[in-house]
Amino acid sequence: MIRILVACVSTVSIIGMVAGARGGYGMSMFAAQSSPPDPCYDENGNPRRCIPDFVNSAFGKDVRVSSTCGAPASRYCVVTEKGEDRSRDCNICDATDPKKSHPPAYLTDLNNPHNLTCWQSENYMQYPQNVTLTLSLGKKFEVTYVSLQFCSPRPESMAIFKSMDYGKTWVPFQFYSTQCKKMFNKPSKAAITKQNEQEAICTDSHTDMQPLTGGLIAFSTLDGRPSAHDFDNSPVLQDWVTATDIKVTFNRLHTFGDENEDDSELARDSYFYAVSDLQVGGRCKCNGHASKCVKDRDGNLVCECKHNTAGPECDRCKPFHYDRPWQRATAREANECVACHCNLHARRCRFNMELYKLSGRRSGGVCLNCRHNTAGRHCHYCKEGYYRDMTKAISHRRACKACDCHPVGAAGKTCNQTTGQCPCKDGVTGITCNRCAKGYQQSRSPIAPCISKIHLASFSLSFLLSSSDCDSHCKTPKGKMKVTMKKYCKKDFAVQIHVLKGDKAGEWWKFTINIISVYKQGGHRIRRGDQLLWVRAKDVACKCPKIKPGRKYLLMGSDDDDSRGQSGVVADKGSLLIPWKDLWARRLRKFQQRDKRGKC
Repeated sequence: MIRILVACVSTVSIIGMVAGARGGYGMSMFAAQSSPPDPCYDENGNPRRCIPDFVNSAFGKDVRVSSTCGAPASRYCVVTEKGEDRSRDCNICDATDPKKSHPPAYLTDLNNPHNLTCWQSENYMQYPQNVTLTLSLGKKFEVTYVSLQFCSPRPESMAIFKSMDYGKTWVPFQFYSTQCKKMFNKPSKAAITKQNEQEAICTDSHTDMQPLTGGLIAFSTLDGRPSAHDFDNSPVLQDWVTATDIKVTFNRLHTFGDENEDDSELARDSYFYAVSDLQVGGRCKCNGHASKCVKDRDGNLVCECKHNTAGPECDRCKPFHYDRPWQRATAREANECVACHCNLHARRCRFNMELYKLSGRRSGGVCLNCRHNTAGRHCHYCKEGYYRDMTKAISHRRACKACDCHPVGAAGKTCNQTTGQCPCKDGVTGITCNRCAKGYQQSRSPIAPCISKIHLASFSLSFLLSSSDCDSHCKTPKGKMKVTMKKYCKKDFAVQIHVLKGDKAGEWWKFTINIISVYKQGGHRIRRGDQLLWVRAKDVACKCPKIKPGRKYLLMGSDDDDSRGQSGVVADKGSLLIPWKDLWARRLRKFQQRDKRGKC
C-alpha cells in the first residue's frame, strides 16, 4: 500500500514550498494528472510525457536506525509545558512489550495525529549524540521534500543525505545547526546561485525550541534553486533531486541547559530523539516515459516504460529502437524512441551519431546482419549476386532473387540489381547469358563460347582482289595438303589450334585462338592456352592461309615475320594452315621424337 500525503500541518507546509517553486518542477513535473486509459498517449494515440503519481515513497518501508530504546528496558521522561512551568511525564521503553516499545517501523507507518506512534532512540544515559536513520527507496526517485515530525524537541544539529547508488556513496542534501561553521564547516544561510545549485547549505531556521513535541523539519529540494522554473532543461537539478536512499543524522541534542540541574538523572532521562513520521515526497523516476512503477519478477520496483523505452528508470531505448538517441520526455516533446527502418530484414541495429547529424537529426539507425539476401543501412537493396524482384515489396522475404549468371557465358557473377541482366561475353545473350546471340554459334572455348558466323563473309570483302592477283600473291599452290617430316623440319613451330573469333585491325586480322597442343616451338616459346594469331589482311582476302572461326587447324610457320609489333603468333602466305585431323596427332608426335634425336 502506498501512502498518500495525510492532510496535516506538515503536508500543508510542504505543498506551500512546492508551490513556491514559481511554476517549476513542483508545478509541472509533480502536477496532478487525470487518468486517461493510458496517460502516456493522447486521445489520438500520440506519445506525450507521463509521470507516476506523487507519493510518500517512505511509507511502509523499513528504516535502519543506529539506536532504539528498550533493549534493555529503560526509563524516559517527556517534558511538557504548562504556562511558564515545565513538567516531566516518565515512562518505560521496553522492546519486549508491544505497548511500551518504540521501534523504527513507527517512522513510516500510517501517521495518525490523534494516536501518534513514535520511534525513539536510547536516552541520554547511553549518550545518543549521533543517531542515524537510513531509508532505502528501492529505486531512483525524484524527491521533492524530506520531512520529519518529532515527538521530542527538534535536534540542535542534524543533516540530511542522499545516495544515487543504493547507499554506496552519499551526498549531503541539507544541514541544520545553530553552529553551522563549527558543526559542518559551512556558512549559515549561504546564497544559492546557478553555480552552486547542486550543493547543500546549512541553516538555523529550525532553532525555535517550540513546540517541545510535534515540531517539524521539512527540506524542499528545489526551494530557492534558480533553475527550478525550468526544470525540464536543467540536467543539474534533475540529478540533484534524484535519490535511491535517504539518510538522516542527528548530531546534537537540545538540552536547554537542564544537564546542570540538581536532578541530573531525571534531566538525562528527558533527552533522546523521537520521531513520529518520516516522509520522502516525490515521484518514481521514469524520465517522463512511464505513468507508474510496478514490481518486476524479482520483486524490484521498476518503471512500467512506454514510448519504446526500457530500463528501471526508462533511461534507454529498448532494443531495435535506436533510430534517434534517447532523451528525457518534456512537456513539449515526448521524445519517443523510434524503431530502426530495416524493411523487416534485420532484428538488430545500432545508432550512428554522424549519420544522425547528416540526416538533419532525423535518423541515425544502422541495421545489422541484414537477412533475406539484402544489404545497406536500411537493408533496402539486394546484396551482390542478387537482384530486385519488382513484383514484390522490398519488405518481402523474397524481394531479392539470385542472379544465376551462367558460369561460361557471363563475364561476372554480379547482375544489374534492377533488371537482373548478367554481363555477357561477346556473342552471348539472355538474362543469365545462357545462349548465343543471333549470328553467332557455340564453340567449345570457355573464353569465347559464342563465335560469329559472318566472319567468313567479311573476310572475302576485306580486299577486292581478282583471282589473278591472288594467284600471283600466294606462294603455296592450292590443293590437298600433306603433313610430312620434310615440311615439319622446314618450319619453326607446329601447333594445333582452335580459332575462336576474328576482328579486323587495320592491315591485319587479329584472331583469338586456343592452342590445344604444341608439337614444335619457335623462338617465342609458344605455350598452350588462349593467344592471339595475326594474319595480314591481304593474305586473308586471298585465302592463303584459308581460315574460318570455329574450326581446328594444324598451324606450321616461321618466326621471321614479326612486323606487326604485337605479341602472339603470326601466320602468313608461307605458313601451312591445314584443317585438323585427329590421326595427325600420332604422326606429329613421331616427328617430334625424331626432331629431338637430330633427324631434322
